[in-house]
Amino acid sequence: MLAVKNGEVDQFGELFERHHHRLFAFFYRMIGDTSAADDLAQEVFVRMLKYRNGFGPESQFRAWMYQIARNVRADFLGKLQSESLLSRAAPDDIRIALPDLLEKQERLSVLQRALLALPEEKRELLILARYEELKYDAIAAIFQIEVGAVKVRIHRALRELRVLFMKMSGEEKKCDVKKSNRILRTT
Repeated sequence: MLAVKNGEVDQFGELFERHHHRLFAFFYRMIGDTSAADDLAQEVFVRMLKYRNGFGPESQFRAWMYQIARNVRADFLGKLQSESLLSRAAPDDIRIALPDLLEKQERLSVLQRALLALPEEKRELLILARYEELKYDAIAAIFQIEVGAVKVRIHRALRELRVLFMKMSGEEKKCDVKKSNRILRTT
């Protein structure tokens, strides 16, 4: 990004190749709409190029990129009318007839619905920490809070996600924390 900032705009294509999929996945997990996720990911790159002078030598690229992504999503949600994409369940993928894969797909679908049912800030924290694997200090920089606050909020968000997942899946037993984290990392 520093090269792009210094006028080597041809390097921007490499950034796009490296990070487009991550941004698409971030937006898809946040709003559950493939078409909108693709449009929003592209808008992030447009803004990154436009605001490249805002990137400093001490900046963490992924934290800077996700801050732009948050702004793009906020603008998008501000333009939505009364229909909310957040209330819709994620579309089911093509299912393979093998029983184990079918069960895993169903659990992942329930997890996606539970994730979409979380309040936006909690959902965003979990996506950045678990799916995008950002370090807590980078998340703290994005949200402009202390690292300790990030840890507490993620813990609370995971706990709420577990409760939602258990309700939606119809399971009565208490969810294993390690198993929940494994499920989150495989999606």
